[in-house]
Amino acid sequence: MFMKLKKSFTVDEIKRKLENYCVYQDRCHKEVEQKMREYNLIPEAKEMILLSLMKDNFLNEERFAKSYARGKFRIKNRGKQRIVRELKFRDISAYNIKTALKEIDEDEYLKTIYRITENRNEVISEPNIYKRKKKLIDFLMRKGFENNLIYKTVNEVVS
Repeated sequence: MFMKLKKSFTVDEIKRKLENYCVYQDRCHKEVEQKMREYNLIPEAKEMILLSLMKDNFLNEERFAKSYARGKFRIKNRGKQRIVRELKFRDISAYNIKTALKEIDEDEYLKTIYRITENRNEVISEPNIYKRKKKLIDFLMRKGFENNLIYKTVNEVVS
């Protein structure tokens, strides 16, 4: 059996690697801390690198939350509830989650739920109207939209 030797890096090298990691895509603290675990750093070095990344604006939780919410809504058509749940999972503060949700335009949000409901309705080949509605509701719940909005939309689209 071969033993895999881990390459050792200086703190500056690790800091540079983490800066590049953050530049490539906005990251949250949790992702950066997870990445740091790969390098087996002492707590003081971790702290120093984290502070440096925040000071130099490589790591910004509010910016991460905003771009995450925008991206998941525009690209994946996710609802606010799912976005909130995923941000909480990443240990984002309530303040930053609230700020991130302001990035989603209400009119665009309503247009999106109607558009994906109509598209999904065309794809579902269920003749029974109640089963069709149930499938649409389940789909929209998985996407993370709010219940009252789901029921209103489904009742308007399927008649």
